[in-house]
Amino acid sequence: MLMTEDILQKKLWERMQTYVIENVYLPAAQTLDSGTFNTTVDIKLKQWTDKQLPRKALKVAWEALQDEFTRYVSESKGKDRDDIFDRLKEAVKEESIKRHKWNEEAEESLRVIQHNALEDRSIADKPQWDGAIRFMEETLQARLEDTERVIEDMVGPGWKQRWMYWRSRSPEQHVRNETKKELERMLKLNEDHAAYLANDEVTTVRKNLEARRVEVDPNLIKDTWHQLYRRHFLQRAISHCNLCRRGFHYYQRGYQDSELNCDDVVLFWRIQRTLGITANTLRQQLTNTEVRRLEKNVKEVLEDFAEEPARKSQLITGRRVKLAEDLKKVREIQEKLDAFIEALHKDK
Repeated sequence: MLMTEDILQKKLWERMQTYVIENVYLPAAQTLDSGTFNTTVDIKLKQWTDKQLPRKALKVAWEALQDEFTRYVSESKGKDRDDIFDRLKEAVKEESIKRHKWNEEAEESLRVIQHNALEDRSIADKPQWDGAIRFMEETLQARLEDTERVIEDMVGPGWKQRWMYWRSRSPEQHVRNETKKELERMLKLNEDHAAYLANDEVTTVRKNLEARRVEVDPNLIKDTWHQLYRRHFLQRAISHCNLCRRGFHYYQRGYQDSELNCDDVVLFWRIQRTLGITANTLRQQLTNTEVRRLEKNVKEVLEDFAEEPARKSQLITGRRVKLAEDLKKVREIQEKLDAFIEALHKDK
Protein backbone atom coordinates (compact mmCIF):
# COMPACT_ATOMS: atom_id res chain seq x y z
CA MET A 1 0.00 0.00 0.00
CA LEU A 2 1.55 3.28 -1.13
CA MET A 3 0.49 6.78 -0.12
CA THR A 4 1.78 9.68 -2.23
CA GLU A 5 2.58 13.06 -0.73
CA ASP A 6 0.35 14.80 -3.29
CA ILE A 7 -2.70 12.82 -2.12
CA LEU A 8 -1.90 13.53 1.52
CA GLN A 9 -1.29 17.23 0.87
CA LYS A 10 -4.58 17.54 -1.02
CA LYS A 11 -6.49 15.82 1.78
CA LEU A 12 -4.80 17.99 4.41
CA TRP A 13 -5.75 21.20 2.62
CA GLU A 14 -9.35 20.05 2.07
CA ARG A 15 -9.69 19.64 5.83
CA MET A 16 -7.79 22.73 6.91
CA GLN A 17 -8.50 25.47 4.37
CA THR A 18 -11.71 26.63 6.03
CA TYR A 19 -9.90 27.22 9.33
CA VAL A 20 -6.93 28.93 7.64
CA ILE A 21 -9.11 31.28 5.59
CA GLU A 22 -11.80 32.05 8.17
CA ASN A 23 -9.75 32.08 11.38
CA VAL A 24 -6.29 33.16 10.26
CA TYR A 25 -6.23 34.98 6.92
CA LEU A 26 -9.47 36.99 6.93
CA PRO A 27 -9.15 38.41 10.48
CA ALA A 28 -5.51 39.34 9.86
CA ALA A 29 -6.11 40.78 6.38
CA GLN A 30 -8.75 43.18 7.73
CA THR A 31 -6.27 44.84 10.09
CA LEU A 32 -4.87 48.29 9.37
CA ASP A 33 -1.15 47.75 8.86
CA SER A 34 1.59 45.23 8.10
CA GLY A 35 2.78 44.93 11.71
CA THR A 36 -0.69 44.13 13.03
CA PHE A 37 -1.25 41.69 10.17
CA ASN A 38 1.92 39.71 10.95
CA THR A 39 1.33 39.78 14.72
CA THR A 40 -2.25 38.52 14.27
CA VAL A 41 -1.08 35.80 11.87
CA ASP A 42 1.70 34.61 14.21
CA ILE A 43 -0.64 34.42 17.21
CA LYS A 44 -3.33 32.52 15.33
CA LEU A 45 -0.88 30.13 13.64
CA LYS A 46 0.71 29.28 17.00
CA GLN A 47 -2.72 28.59 18.52
CA TRP A 48 -3.54 26.42 15.52
CA THR A 49 -0.28 24.44 15.77
CA ASP A 50 -0.53 23.98 19.54
CA LYS A 51 -4.10 22.71 19.57
CA GLN A 52 -5.43 21.46 16.23
CA LEU A 53 -3.00 21.09 13.36
CA PRO A 54 -0.93 18.00 14.35
CA ARG A 55 -3.98 16.12 15.64
CA LYS A 56 -5.99 16.81 12.50
CA ALA A 57 -3.03 15.92 10.30
CA LEU A 58 -2.71 12.53 11.96
CA LYS A 59 -6.45 12.00 11.57
CA VAL A 60 -6.18 12.73 7.86
CA ALA A 61 -3.27 10.30 7.52
CA TRP A 62 -5.15 7.60 9.42
CA GLU A 63 -8.23 8.05 7.24
CA ALA A 64 -6.04 7.94 4.13
CA LEU A 65 -4.48 4.67 5.35
CA GLN A 66 -7.95 3.21 5.98
CA ASP A 67 -9.06 4.26 2.48
CA GLU A 68 -5.99 2.65 0.93
CA PHE A 69 -6.45 -0.52 2.97
CA THR A 70 -10.14 -0.70 2.00
CA ARG A 71 -9.25 -0.19 -1.67
CA TYR A 72 -6.63 -2.94 -1.44
CA VAL A 73 -9.14 -5.36 0.10
CA SER A 74 -11.81 -4.42 -2.48
CA GLU A 75 -9.43 -4.96 -5.40
CA SER A 76 -8.70 -8.45 -4.10
CA LYS A 77 -12.37 -9.27 -4.78
CA GLY A 78 -12.00 -9.15 -8.57
CA LYS A 79 -13.35 -11.63 -11.12
CA ASP A 80 -10.41 -13.99 -10.74
CA ARG A 81 -10.71 -14.09 -6.93
CA ASP A 82 -12.50 -16.63 -4.77
CA ASP A 83 -15.65 -15.05 -3.26
CA ILE A 84 -15.80 -17.66 -0.49
CA PHE A 85 -13.50 -15.47 1.61
CA ASP A 86 -15.25 -12.11 1.01
CA ARG A 87 -16.97 -12.02 4.39
CA LEU A 88 -13.77 -13.12 6.10
CA LYS A 89 -11.78 -10.36 4.38
CA GLU A 90 -14.32 -7.74 5.39
CA ALA A 91 -14.33 -8.90 9.01
CA VAL A 92 -10.51 -8.97 9.13
CA LYS A 93 -10.39 -5.46 7.65
CA GLU A 94 -12.85 -4.02 10.17
CA GLU A 95 -11.23 -5.71 13.18
CA SER A 96 -7.71 -4.70 12.09
CA ILE A 97 -8.77 -1.06 11.73
CA LYS A 98 -10.49 -1.17 15.12
CA ARG A 99 -7.34 -2.47 16.81
CA HIS A 100 -4.93 -0.05 15.15
CA LYS A 101 -3.64 2.79 17.34
CA TRP A 102 -1.33 5.44 15.88
CA ASN A 103 2.12 5.78 17.39
CA GLU A 104 1.66 8.04 20.45
CA GLU A 105 4.95 9.89 19.88
CA ALA A 106 3.97 10.92 16.34
CA GLU A 107 1.76 13.87 17.35
CA GLU A 108 4.37 15.70 19.41
CA SER A 109 7.04 15.08 16.78
CA LEU A 110 4.75 16.45 14.09
CA ARG A 111 3.87 19.50 16.21
CA VAL A 112 7.55 20.49 16.49
CA ILE A 113 8.09 20.07 12.73
CA GLN A 114 4.99 22.12 11.88
CA HIS A 115 5.85 24.84 14.36
CA ASN A 116 9.34 25.25 12.87
CA ALA A 117 7.94 25.28 9.32
CA LEU A 118 5.36 27.98 10.10
CA GLU A 119 7.96 30.21 11.75
CA ASP A 120 10.00 30.38 8.55
CA ARG A 121 9.29 33.48 6.40
CA SER A 122 12.28 33.23 4.07
CA ILE A 123 11.09 32.58 0.52
CA ALA A 124 14.23 31.48 -1.28
CA ASP A 125 13.51 32.16 -4.95
CA LYS A 126 11.06 33.49 -7.53
CA PRO A 127 9.53 30.06 -8.42
CA GLN A 128 8.52 29.59 -4.76
CA TRP A 129 7.08 33.12 -4.73
CA ASP A 130 5.08 32.45 -7.91
CA GLY A 131 3.88 29.10 -6.53
CA ALA A 132 2.60 30.80 -3.36
CA ILE A 133 0.72 33.38 -5.45
CA ARG A 134 -0.92 30.62 -7.53
CA PHE A 135 -1.88 28.79 -4.35
CA MET A 136 -3.33 31.96 -2.83
CA GLU A 137 -5.17 32.90 -6.03
CA GLU A 138 -6.74 29.45 -6.48
CA THR A 139 -7.83 29.34 -2.85
CA LEU A 140 -9.40 32.80 -2.88
CA GLN A 141 -11.04 32.23 -6.27
CA ALA A 142 -12.75 29.08 -4.93
CA ARG A 143 -13.99 31.07 -1.91
CA LEU A 144 -15.22 33.86 -4.18
CA GLU A 145 -17.21 31.39 -6.28
CA ASP A 146 -18.79 29.96 -3.11
CA THR A 147 -19.72 33.47 -1.98
CA GLU A 148 -21.23 34.31 -5.38
CA ARG A 149 -23.44 31.24 -5.12
CA VAL A 150 -24.58 32.24 -1.62
CA ILE A 151 -25.47 35.75 -2.84
CA GLU A 152 -27.32 34.32 -5.83
CA ASP A 153 -29.38 32.08 -3.54
CA MET A 154 -30.11 35.05 -1.26
CA VAL A 155 -31.40 37.43 -3.95
CA GLY A 156 -32.94 34.91 -6.34
CA PRO A 157 -32.77 34.74 -10.16
CA GLY A 158 -31.60 37.72 -12.22
CA TRP A 159 -33.63 39.33 -14.97
CA LYS A 160 -32.23 36.95 -17.64
CA GLN A 161 -33.28 33.84 -15.72
CA ARG A 162 -36.65 35.35 -14.92
CA TRP A 163 -37.27 36.24 -18.56
CA MET A 164 -35.92 33.08 -20.22
CA TYR A 165 -36.98 30.43 -17.69
CA TRP A 166 -40.08 32.05 -16.16
CA ARG A 167 -38.55 32.02 -12.72
CA SER A 168 -39.49 34.55 -10.05
CA ARG A 169 -38.17 35.86 -6.74
CA SER A 170 -39.78 35.02 -3.42
CA PRO A 171 -40.87 37.94 -1.19
CA GLU A 172 -37.78 37.49 0.98
CA GLN A 173 -35.50 37.36 -2.09
CA HIS A 174 -37.07 40.59 -3.31
CA VAL A 175 -36.26 42.29 0.02
CA ARG A 176 -32.74 40.83 -0.08
CA ASN A 177 -32.21 42.13 -3.61
CA GLU A 178 -33.32 45.66 -2.70
CA THR A 179 -31.09 45.55 0.38
CA LYS A 180 -28.19 44.32 -1.75
CA LYS A 181 -28.54 47.24 -4.18
CA GLU A 182 -28.58 49.74 -1.31
CA LEU A 183 -25.51 48.21 0.33
CA GLU A 184 -23.63 48.02 -2.97
CA ARG A 185 -24.12 51.78 -3.40
CA MET A 186 -22.67 52.31 0.07
CA LEU A 187 -19.68 50.06 -0.68
CA LYS A 188 -19.04 51.81 -3.97
CA LEU A 189 -18.80 55.16 -2.21
CA ASN A 190 -16.36 53.75 0.36
CA GLU A 191 -14.32 50.85 -1.02
CA ASP A 192 -12.13 50.84 2.10
CA HIS A 193 -15.11 50.30 4.38
CA ALA A 194 -14.53 48.21 7.51
CA ALA A 195 -15.81 44.66 7.67
CA TYR A 196 -18.81 45.56 9.85
CA LEU A 197 -21.60 48.09 9.52
CA ALA A 198 -22.04 50.70 12.24
CA ASN A 199 -25.47 50.95 13.88
CA ASP A 200 -26.14 54.33 12.29
CA GLU A 201 -25.35 52.87 8.85
CA VAL A 202 -27.83 50.04 9.42
CA THR A 203 -30.43 52.64 10.38
CA THR A 204 -29.70 54.70 7.25
CA VAL A 205 -30.07 51.65 4.99
CA ARG A 206 -33.32 50.65 6.68
CA LYS A 207 -34.81 54.17 6.31
CA ASN A 208 -33.74 54.39 2.65
CA LEU A 209 -35.47 51.07 1.97
CA GLU A 210 -38.59 52.12 3.88
CA ALA A 211 -38.77 55.22 1.67
CA ARG A 212 -39.11 52.78 -1.24
CA ARG A 213 -41.75 50.83 0.71
CA VAL A 214 -39.41 47.94 1.51
CA GLU A 215 -39.67 46.76 5.11
CA VAL A 216 -36.44 45.13 6.25
CA ASP A 217 -35.11 43.68 9.48
CA PRO A 218 -31.71 45.02 10.72
CA ASN A 219 -30.38 41.45 11.02
CA LEU A 220 -31.17 40.84 7.35
CA ILE A 221 -29.21 43.99 6.46
CA LYS A 222 -26.19 42.78 8.45
CA ASP A 223 -26.42 39.29 7.01
CA THR A 224 -26.58 40.61 3.44
CA TRP A 225 -23.72 43.02 4.12
CA HIS A 226 -21.55 40.16 5.40
CA GLN A 227 -21.75 38.33 2.08
CA LEU A 228 -21.37 41.46 -0.05
CA TYR A 229 -18.35 42.66 1.91
CA ARG A 230 -16.86 39.16 1.72
CA ARG A 231 -17.20 39.19 -2.08
CA HIS A 232 -15.75 42.71 -2.26
CA PHE A 233 -12.81 41.74 -0.04
CA LEU A 234 -12.02 38.56 -2.00
CA GLN A 235 -12.15 40.39 -5.33
CA ARG A 236 -9.67 42.97 -4.06
CA ALA A 237 -7.43 40.26 -2.59
CA ILE A 238 -7.31 38.43 -5.94
CA SER A 239 -6.41 41.70 -7.69
CA HIS A 240 -3.67 42.15 -5.09
CA CYS A 241 -2.26 38.74 -6.13
CA ASN A 242 -1.71 40.12 -9.63
CA LEU A 243 0.14 43.13 -8.24
CA CYS A 244 2.36 40.90 -6.10
CA ARG A 245 3.58 38.90 -9.12
CA ARG A 246 6.24 41.58 -9.55
CA GLY A 247 6.77 41.91 -5.80
CA PHE A 248 9.52 39.35 -5.11
CA HIS A 249 12.25 41.92 -5.67
CA TYR A 250 10.61 44.27 -3.17
CA TYR A 251 10.12 41.40 -0.71
CA GLN A 252 13.87 40.62 -0.82
CA ARG A 253 14.62 44.27 -0.03
CA GLY A 254 12.09 44.39 2.80
CA TYR A 255 9.67 46.50 0.71
CA GLN A 256 12.00 49.49 0.90
CA ASP A 257 11.04 52.39 -1.41
CA SER A 258 7.79 50.65 -2.36
CA GLU A 259 4.14 51.00 -1.40
CA LEU A 260 3.60 47.36 -2.38
CA ASN A 261 3.21 44.96 0.55
CA CYS A 262 2.71 41.23 0.01
CA ASP A 263 2.62 39.85 3.55
CA ASP A 264 -0.43 37.80 2.56
CA VAL A 265 1.64 36.00 -0.11
CA VAL A 266 4.23 35.15 2.54
CA LEU A 267 1.43 33.75 4.74
CA PHE A 268 0.20 31.47 1.97
CA TRP A 269 3.78 30.39 1.28
CA ARG A 270 4.17 29.45 4.96
CA ILE A 271 0.93 27.46 4.84
CA GLN A 272 1.85 25.77 1.55
CA ARG A 273 5.31 24.85 2.80
CA THR A 274 3.91 23.50 6.07
CA LEU A 275 1.43 21.36 4.15
CA GLY A 276 4.25 19.94 2.04
CA ILE A 277 6.48 19.18 5.04
CA THR A 278 3.53 17.68 6.95
CA ALA A 279 2.61 15.46 3.98
CA ASN A 280 6.22 14.30 3.68
CA THR A 281 6.44 13.51 7.41
CA LEU A 282 3.12 11.63 7.38
CA ARG A 283 4.15 9.60 4.33
CA GLN A 284 7.33 8.54 6.12
CA GLN A 285 5.36 7.59 9.24
CA LEU A 286 2.93 5.61 7.12
CA THR A 287 5.60 3.82 5.10
CA ASN A 288 8.09 3.16 7.90
CA THR A 289 5.75 2.45 10.81
CA GLU A 290 2.00 2.46 10.44
CA VAL A 291 1.63 0.18 7.40
CA ARG A 292 3.78 -2.47 9.10
CA ARG A 293 1.81 -2.14 12.33
CA LEU A 294 -1.43 -2.54 10.39
CA GLU A 295 -0.06 -5.63 8.64
CA LYS A 296 0.84 -7.04 12.07
CA ASN A 297 -2.75 -6.40 13.19
CA VAL A 298 -4.05 -8.31 10.18
CA LYS A 299 -1.90 -11.32 11.01
CA GLU A 300 -3.00 -11.27 14.66
CA VAL A 301 -6.66 -11.01 13.68
CA LEU A 302 -6.33 -13.98 11.30
CA GLU A 303 -4.65 -16.01 14.03
CA ASP A 304 -7.41 -15.13 16.50
CA PHE A 305 -10.12 -16.06 13.99
CA ALA A 306 -8.35 -19.37 13.27
CA GLU A 307 -8.74 -20.33 16.93
CA GLU A 308 -12.51 -19.67 16.88
CA PRO A 309 -14.35 -22.44 14.94
CA ALA A 310 -17.72 -20.68 15.39
CA ARG A 311 -16.33 -17.46 13.88
CA LYS A 312 -14.79 -19.37 10.97
CA SER A 313 -18.04 -21.17 10.14
CA GLN A 314 -19.86 -17.84 10.32
CA LEU A 315 -17.45 -16.00 8.01
CA ILE A 316 -16.55 -18.72 5.50
CA THR A 317 -19.92 -19.68 3.99
CA GLY A 318 -21.52 -20.48 0.64
CA ARG A 319 -22.70 -23.38 -1.51
CA ARG A 320 -19.18 -24.63 -2.17
CA VAL A 321 -18.41 -24.65 1.55
CA LYS A 322 -21.59 -26.67 2.23
CA LEU A 323 -20.71 -29.12 -0.55
CA ALA A 324 -17.22 -29.52 0.90
CA GLU A 325 -18.69 -30.19 4.35
CA ASP A 326 -21.18 -32.70 2.90
CA LEU A 327 -18.37 -34.37 0.97
CA LYS A 328 -16.34 -34.63 4.16
CA LYS A 329 -19.30 -36.29 5.92
CA VAL A 330 -19.73 -38.71 2.99
CA ARG A 331 -16.05 -39.63 3.21
CA GLU A 332 -16.36 -40.19 6.97
CA ILE A 333 -19.39 -42.47 6.41
CA GLN A 334 -17.58 -44.30 3.62
CA GLU A 335 -14.56 -44.85 5.87
CA LYS A 336 -16.82 -46.26 8.60
CA LEU A 337 -18.53 -48.57 6.09
CA ASP A 338 -15.17 -49.76 4.81
CA ALA A 339 -14.05 -50.45 8.36
CA PHE A 340 -17.31 -52.31 9.09
CA ILE A 341 -16.97 -54.46 5.96
CA GLU A 342 -13.37 -55.25 6.79
CA ALA A 343 -14.40 -56.30 10.32
CA LEU A 344 -17.06 -58.62 8.84
CA HIS A 345 -14.48 -60.27 6.62
CA LYS A 346 -12.24 -60.87 9.60
CA ASP A 347 -15.11 -62.49 11.57
CA LYS A 348 -15.72 -64.96 8.68
